[in-house]
Amino acid sequence: MLIVDAQVHIWGANTPARPWPARLEAHRDTPIGKDELLGEMNAAGVDRVIIVPPSWEGDRNDLALAAAQAHPDRFAVMGRLDPDAPGARDSIRSWRLQPGMLGLRFTFHAPMLLPPLTEGRMDWVWAEAEKHGIPVMVLVTHALTHLIDRIAERHPGLKLVLDHLALTRNLKDEEAFRDIDKLLALAKRPNVAVKATGLPCYTNDTYPYRRLQPYIRRVYDAFGPKRMFWGTDLSRLPCTYRQGVTMFTEEIPWLTAQDKEWIMGRGVCEWVGWNA
Repeated sequence: MLIVDAQVHIWGANTPARPWPARLEAHRDTPIGKDELLGEMNAAGVDRVIIVPPSWEGDRNDLALAAAQAHPDRFAVMGRLDPDAPGARDSIRSWRLQPGMLGLRFTFHAPMLLPPLTEGRMDWVWAEAEKHGIPVMVLVTHALTHLIDRIAERHPGLKLVLDHLALTRNLKDEEAFRDIDKLLALAKRPNVAVKATGLPCYTNDTYPYRRLQPYIRRVYDAFGPKRMFWGTDLSRLPCTYRQGVTMFTEEIPWLTAQDKEWIMGRGVCEWVGWNA
């Protein structure tokens, strides 16, 4: 079974030569680089990782692309783009021609990151991504899923993925999943999928996180195994990387072998076109 983590961050230190913008804090003080990540993957039995450049570094993809180009069989990238930057419209037309680049990823989960979405400055991006066959991952909260629903309706050819089941960081268990119905409503859009990533972060339970399983089942019943992608968001995972894998592969008894094949890797690779 191919095991593909749908989201891991790597990043560099905040230095004068490579400064971060004044926005969100990193998941941990010490950056994760590609070599450390490869070691973690090998130990945990993870075949591939989709690298998602983190928001705290700003809209840059350099380290992620370097990793993917050095190890194209292990890494690929869903990259960041500033929709207001000069040349953004031109760059999106050749986005997937960058070696190692699969698509786009945008974050709207914090107030400072919201204006491009709520002010309509992203509208041209959705249209161009649909036109050029570029899949898009988005991080929103349940309160914003209606906006993604409208985008999916207007652009039926645009493949959208909602990160972390649209959960709000720092909320746990019943509070975190209180509005899960707002996410499940998007299952009616065949061009919308979800990432079941970082889930141990949203519970006070301990491994194997059985308290999460009823919620996972509801997502599974709505989206099906072909539109639900496993992943860890490793840099904030409260368990070992191997446990992040086995909570799905060994601890959810109602998942069939075929389900796990789709959820653990085949689904996300087919969705974003990672065929290498």
